[in-house]
Amino acid sequence: MILYPAIDLKDGQCVRLLRGEMAAATVFSDDPAGQARAFAKAGCEWLHLVDLNGAFAGRPVNAPAVEAILAAVDLPCQLGGGIRSMTQIEAWLGKGIARVILGTVAVEEPGLVRAAARAFPEQVAVGLDARDGKVATRGWAEATELTVTELAKAFEDAGIAAIIYTDIDRDGAMGGPNVAATAALAGAVSVPVIASGGVSSLADLIALRDTGAIAGAITGRALYDGAIDLAEAIEALRA
Repeated sequence: MILYPAIDLKDGQCVRLLRGEMAAATVFSDDPAGQARAFAKAGCEWLHLVDLNGAFAGRPVNAPAVEAILAAVDLPCQLGGGIRSMTQIEAWLGKGIARVILGTVAVEEPGLVRAAARAFPEQVAVGLDARDGKVATRGWAEATELTVTELAKAFEDAGIAAIIYTDIDRDGAMGGPNVAATAALAGAVSVPVIASGGVSSLADLIALRDTGAIAGAITGRALYDGAIDLAEAIEALRA
């Protein structure tokens, strides 16, 4: 199982939100590139980047910070937040992003996701963010009646690289991930599923790994707070 350290970007800084609330942001660093270098030094295989402002604006906002990260580390990076057109997808992949994450457009323009997955094999992921099992869009601000499993199955034959499932109510709360729901989703589709939201300890990571169904896990606050030692966690998951 791959561990993805998260760098969530708001106003050019590394932050973590509590349950998706922009007003509940905690700033952990004003040097995203430096943070990326620290994660790389600890031995991670990937970085997970989110343009939080972009998720609300519907367009890239923290591009300078993302570009600084790409220049600072030689690691594959996946990026989500406000990517809602083929032009933006092409631009980010052209700048060196290894995988774009499409969330809102997966609900509003599913044809775009399919077209992007065909055009860029293994470089498009779908982000499914949910409260009580129902998908939320536009920076988690708008609720839908779609269940996570329904939407995931709709893209099972599209050729996407991964599904990133975030339990919004657990995100940033340090209360543990929704292991059962994530494993159930992973068991329902053939696409690799990456868990996000609430990962707060090495035990959480091991619980996700031991399901045998989950391909990866994203964690942010626990790394910044020191609740998880990144190098130790990577070694444990490899073992």
